[in-house]
Amino acid sequence: MLDICVIRDIIQFREGDDKMNNNTANVSFRIDAETKNRAEVLFEELGLSMATAFKLFLRQSIRENKIPFEITLDTPNKNTLKAMHEAEEILKNPSSYKGYTNTNELLEDLKK
Repeated sequence: MLDICVIRDIIQFREGDDKMNNNTANVSFRIDAETKNRAEVLFEELGLSMATAFKLFLRQSIRENKIPFEITLDTPNKNTLKAMHEAEEILKNPSSYKGYTNTNELLEDLKK
């Protein structure tokens, strides 16, 4: 059985400085609660509100005429990271792991 629990928050902020500009727009979007909470902790440590952090993102995007960070698929997934850590461990402690001198020996072991 699959249980799905979706908790959503609506985050709103105004574009521009309210004191200087009455021409504001509300922006609303939905995001999962864990992401929102983690972002709030980070932004608080940086001395920013959620609204200010999003304003910075939008203004930087406009200034650079692009998303202000690289979006890539090169980030290893969880399984790949696990395999990478395992490989590092094998390199650090090779005597703790069985090695093979040829492919036939490896294939015979795999048949067992």
